[in-house]
Amino acid sequence: MNRRLISLLLALVFTLGSAAQASADTTRVLIKTSVGEIELELDGDKAPGTVENFLRYVDEGFYNGTIFHRVINGFMIQGGGFTTDLDQKRGHAPIQNEAKNRLSNARGTIAMARTSAPHSATSQFFINHKDNDNLDYPSFDGWGYAVFGRVTGGMETVDRIADVATTTKMGMQNVPVESVIIENITRITN
Repeated sequence: MNRRLISLLLALVFTLGSAAQASADTTRVLIKTSVGEIELELDGDKAPGTVENFLRYVDEGFYNGTIFHRVINGFMIQGGGFTTDLDQKRGHAPIQNEAKNRLSNARGTIAMARTSAPHSATSQFFINHKDNDNLDYPSFDGWGYAVFGRVTGGMETVDRIADVATTTKMGMQNVPVESVIIENITRITN
């Protein structure tokens, strides 16, 4: 009887320890925009470098006052690098592409934006407005776009942003006619 009780207790401790470790690798953030809020859960287990990079910008307040500067309904909304005057903010050094993490660019996931160079992501990110599995590793260029989290609240805000009228400004296409401002991004603590 004692062996059985000890085995059950050990199994319980192991299960609780595993759950605590899993939650330690998950961070939640809140994006407050001029049209609503978006809550995200970041996957530090499958995209550790990408999450660390994103949180560095969050903690520095880098995203405060930036805009969603590229919005394509039925594709994605992109932000995190330009001011309302379309001045590009200078970020940190580019990070390694973690698109091989088996996370898919499904509707409601967040991924790093980059140039045609696979390891060029800095601060800009996008939220998929539809399933974009064509952006998953290996994609069209052998790399893909690194997903590092998902929307857990506020998908209606993502839809609202995707619905805004866009235009071409200063040589940039798909820019919202009226700025959609990222007021701030903060960590959610329990």
